[in-house]
Amino acid sequence: MTHERKLFGTDGVRGEAGTFLTAELATALGRAATLTSEAARPQVLIVRDTRESGPMLEAALAAGVAAAGGDALLAGVLPTPAASVLVRRHGLDLGAVVSASHNPFGDNGIKFFSARGAKFDDAAEAEIEALIDGSPPAKGTGRVRELQGALDDYLRELTRVFSLDLSDLTVALDCANGATHRAAPAIFERLGARVEPIAAEPDGRNINAGCGSTHIENLVAGVTSTGADLGFAFDGDGDRVLAVDREGAVRDGDDLIALTAADLKRRNALEGGVVVTVMTNYGFHQAMKGAGVDVATTRVGDRYVLEELQRRGWGLGGEQSGHLISMDFAPTGDGIAASLLALRALDGADLADAKPFEKLPQRLENVEVADRDAVADAAAVWEAVEREEAALEGRGRVLVRSSGTEPLVRVMVEAPTDEECEQVCARLVGIVRHELA
Repeated sequence: MTHERKLFGTDGVRGEAGTFLTAELATALGRAATLTSEAARPQVLIVRDTRESGPMLEAALAAGVAAAGGDALLAGVLPTPAASVLVRRHGLDLGAVVSASHNPFGDNGIKFFSARGAKFDDAAEAEIEALIDGSPPAKGTGRVRELQGALDDYLRELTRVFSLDLSDLTVALDCANGATHRAAPAIFERLGARVEPIAAEPDGRNINAGCGSTHIENLVAGVTSTGADLGFAFDGDGDRVLAVDREGAVRDGDDLIALTAADLKRRNALEGGVVVTVMTNYGFHQAMKGAGVDVATTRVGDRYVLEELQRRGWGLGGEQSGHLISMDFAPTGDGIAASLLALRALDGADLADAKPFEKLPQRLENVEVADRDAVADAAAVWEAVEREEAALEGRGRVLVRSSGTEPLVRVMVEAPTDEECEQVCARLVGIVRHELA
């Protein structure tokens, strides 16, 4: 019988640090994850973001690894995708990341990567939970030590894959006071760009606070005020990115994937088609169809994008939120790599002139609810969804889903006009609130 996951959501275990995600739970997760490895003495990399709870949880997680007979290698503050890169570069057995991504500083999380550099799938996470409930005794204990030069190793991999000349560019980088605050400016400077750093001074509590990819207006102001050619905003753990052109227009993950796919198609370098999620704009699908690019759609979550890429043997995928996976670099979303991928696709052209596809107006509302799982049985909600879908058939679409990490139900509508989009969304939000709030 398959163990039902209770701790893991769509992106690891995540919640308020010290209350839900305690040192005890972090130790138990580290121990259980290490016990899933078939290695005689598992070598486990640990990276974290800049939250003030990070060192405490890092220490607890490392204690769990050592208690299970593994060696914990502490790489310090690095973007989440660096775990994928370094696990493969050093031939390690597991990677663990202490981060709550785009959440406020009071939250934190733990997610795991396999020796192949991919996030643990549902089955692997279920195995960890089963071992927490009743794990066998470990054979001996391991050690905890620092992994020296981890940042330089990550930067070397980026420069190896993206040998770009950015000497003509001034680039604004909003690092969300998070895990990219050193790595992002460093790689762009190595490639010759003039960097305007924004939100690159973390204090443990300012991660994602009015900055980063979830507050893109901060980068818009930064690009326009500095006269930068373009800018990129990362989230707190650095696995996703949004762009802003010199005119202040925001380019989301859909734009960057379309831009990259079109470039790869032109160069006969696109491996198969492109994998996106149900959140991707309807206009993207129309544009890819016109360009002769196959598109596969998955549920939300970059690991589901990865699973589909691996199943099909394709090389490019991602999410509207800014997760982009290029299998040529790493089997996970990497915001820095995605920004360099977009610049390679532009090949010196101005992002402001690039129009990858015509977007349908979209409206997304997050509705706070008492129980995010209750939406599955809310008949009135699904009856309303059916009515709105029938009215939009062939012209747009509706998507209602629960968040995988927060007590929210997300309502998304795409329609030919902003007015119709707003009206449909308002009706659905009203019903969700009435039934579930």
